[in-house]
Amino acid sequence: MSIDFKGRVAIVTGAGGGLGKQHALALARRGAKVIVNDLGGAVDGSGGSVSAAQAVVDEIRAAGGEALANGASVTDFAAVQAMVEQAMQAWGRVDILVNNAGILRDKSFGKMDLADFRLVMDVHVMGAVHCTKAVWPVMVAQKYGRIVMTTSSSGLYGNFGQANYGAAKMALVGLMQTLSIEGQKSDIRVNCLAPTAATRMTEGLMSEEVLRALDPAAVVPAMLVMASQEAPNRTVLCAGAGTFEAAHITLTQGVHIGTGDQAPEALAAQLAAVTDRHGEIVPQSGSAQGSNEVGKAQLHRSATP
Repeated sequence: MSIDFKGRVAIVTGAGGGLGKQHALALARRGAKVIVNDLGGAVDGSGGSVSAAQAVVDEIRAAGGEALANGASVTDFAAVQAMVEQAMQAWGRVDILVNNAGILRDKSFGKMDLADFRLVMDVHVMGAVHCTKAVWPVMVAQKYGRIVMTTSSSGLYGNFGQANYGAAKMALVGLMQTLSIEGQKSDIRVNCLAPTAATRMTEGLMSEEVLRALDPAAVVPAMLVMASQEAPNRTVLCAGAGTFEAAHITLTQGVHIGTGDQAPEALAAQLAAVTDRHGEIVPQSGSAQGSNEVGKAQLHRSATP
């Protein structure tokens, strides 16, 4: 099966360099018309210039593709709406949104300013919300959409000094979980990409040898699959150095303890059984937890004389 994007229109945020640039170039090479969005700021979110986005557009056009530059900050909903309108005016539709824009303000939680926590949340979470909200009615109307959120192993599994970044990245998984359900009837598929790639945001976090191994282009195949017509839905794909994995939020079978005065002690005594991963499931919605709990309670009652 060949993956191509002829006739498709994509918006890629944070596409002036690094991973976002590779996303934009790859989509364009396979036929997509691309809005290359980038504020043009520093890694910490300061400053701004459309020149980085324009350079990527120039590269796409030189290769025979179609692209437009956009310098909107994803934190500005009005500017994001104007970006979507730019795509609609130029090409009449938006099929793909890759929410890639992000910043870092790393520091251990005890030393972190709340302003830095809020800003990272605003760019990653509200930035993705703004872009998704702006394209959602377009995708609903055309009964087609592919949305890729960029999560991170720092959110999925934790990383020292990245409480703000990790919280933001895990929030995007939660956003995906619900949007993937709500978008199904309109063939809007929403997925998450957890990349390991050498970009400006990772320069100070890894050795030179590791950075060389983690070419951002090696992550792109996962994005292309999630942006394609045959994309999965509600999937977290992890990618780095040409290796691809999937991450899942699972639910163990659990144990019915009851609600009496000794329930805390009983739970403590059986915690190993409660957390035992044998037979765990990947719930298809949040209702699975309640169904499991009520079901076990009812079984317990029916088995009690």
